[in-house]
Amino acid sequence: MNCTTSSFRFAMVALIPAAISLGMASALAQSPPVAPPASSTPSPATPPAETPAAPATTTPPAATPAPATTPTTPPAASDTAPPAASVQTADPFGEEIVLAPKTVIVAKGNASWDSAFDTLMESFKSLSALLDKQGIKASGNAMIVYTSTDDTGFTYLAEMPVDQELKSLPKEMSMGKSPEGKALKFVHRGSYDNMDNTYEAITNHLDDKKLEAKDTFIEEYITNPLKTAEDKLVINVYVPLK
Repeated sequence: MNCTTSSFRFAMVALIPAAISLGMASALAQSPPVAPPASSTPSPATPPAETPAAPATTTPPAATPAPATTPTTPPAASDTAPPAASVQTADPFGEEIVLAPKTVIVAKGNASWDSAFDTLMESFKSLSALLDKQGIKASGNAMIVYTSTDDTGFTYLAEMPVDQELKSLPKEMSMGKSPEGKALKFVHRGSYDNMDNTYEAITNHLDDKKLEAKDTFIEEYITNPLKTAEDKLVINVYVPLK
């Protein structure tokens, strides 16, 4: 099982220590200016210069040291950490469920293993064409019920759920009910050609759990096989239990 590990990003607060500065001012005494001596023959046109008053000597106050700043302690983690990335959970493998019967339109068929997928798709196309002709939409996913198998091929029922019964059915089609009862659910992703790997894993699971299955199995096509690339198919496989 592949798990995606979630990662969290923590915001760290940089600590910058506050510098404590002490300003030391030098007190400089200012000497009062000296008045120039009076002239012996003062000129009447030039008034005598005023002697400015000596400025008061100011003593600068002692510098007050800046208060020490307590460094901020960074939080261990943000109180509002980013949400974890969604974790992709594994598909159920051998999940026990109970299948509920559905009203379905059924087309019987048989196929060889070499042309299995193409034959099944032809049955689905026939069912879809009949529904379109009568203006009825399928009410669920298309299904294949395997009724018997051997080394060369298999017989099957192609089924599509509907909410109402259809009339004027061709002879190879009929109305019916889908399988019901206890079953194990498995999920296959990818092309139909790789289904062998899934069924091998299913067989091993049944053996390990010592479970006894009925002589049939069901494939439910979660993605529309008529519109989805074959390597993108998602198929639920149901194995009814005895």
